[in-house]
Amino acid sequence: MKSTINQTPIRSVIFVVIGSAFIAACTVLAKIAQSDIFGDPLHPLQVAQGRFMFAFIAVAFVTPLLRPEFTKPSLVIHSVRTICGYSAVSLLFAAAAIIPVSDATAIKFLNPVFAMFFALPILREKIGPLRWIAALIGLAGSMILIRPTAGSFEPAALMALTASLAAGLEMILIKILTGRESPIQILLINNAIGLFLSSIALIAVWDTPTTGQWFVLAAIGFLMVIGQAFNLQAFKRADATFVLPFSYSTLIFVTIYDFSVFSVVPDLVSYLGSAVIVFGAFLLTLPEIRKSKLVL
Repeated sequence: MKSTINQTPIRSVIFVVIGSAFIAACTVLAKIAQSDIFGDPLHPLQVAQGRFMFAFIAVAFVTPLLRPEFTKPSLVIHSVRTICGYSAVSLLFAAAAIIPVSDATAIKFLNPVFAMFFALPILREKIGPLRWIAALIGLAGSMILIRPTAGSFEPAALMALTASLAAGLEMILIKILTGRESPIQILLINNAIGLFLSSIALIAVWDTPTTGQWFVLAAIGFLMVIGQAFNLQAFKRADATFVLPFSYSTLIFVTIYDFSVFSVVPDLVSYLGSAVIVFGAFLLTLPEIRKSKLVL
């Protein structure tokens, strides 16, 4: 089902890049929660549960203020989407605690490539040659940032790769939902189901967080909701195959946050990989820039 909102591709790019900035911050915060900075490291499943719990609190608080119009939800799609999202988040957080956060994020952000394959049979979107080329350029940039070595084949790298596959399918399901339901309804149902699933898994790994860790978990949840909200708006305004490659910008933000928080100075490889990703994203915008009636 198509969304009734007009296609505004450039605005979609802006939304997804802003959303990527928030989501990148969540990944770095998750690494902090799994370190000994504020106490004994938390388990990745506990960090994932905190993300859903505080995200649900944020959405539940905002919903009465916005008074959105609710429609009959597609619970099957919501459930599958949330399972994919929960799996992707948990696996990414676990991988980021073992291998460099930039490497884990780079591997995970192969998801636009997986999503483009899912988009063909599920959304039946037409994918032109330029989009494939741009996506492959972005993939090449990700591979540069991964720094292919024997370490890339560690179990943690495979966890990040599985997270990428799950996130790719989730993005397609989000696109379907945005054509049927309001963003606030999607966020509320997603985080409610995610909270339920993650709370069950939490029973086996629970450890009382310190005050600092509670603040970190709250920040992860709140920032993730903001990032999700921007991404939902992006998907409502353009084809999924157009929007998805711009999520590669998360890698750039992760690099910036690594420097700001951990004083990690990017090396030449990091700069090269980021430049390749930006170039691929620019190629993707060219057809829209050339249109005489480009809608912002």
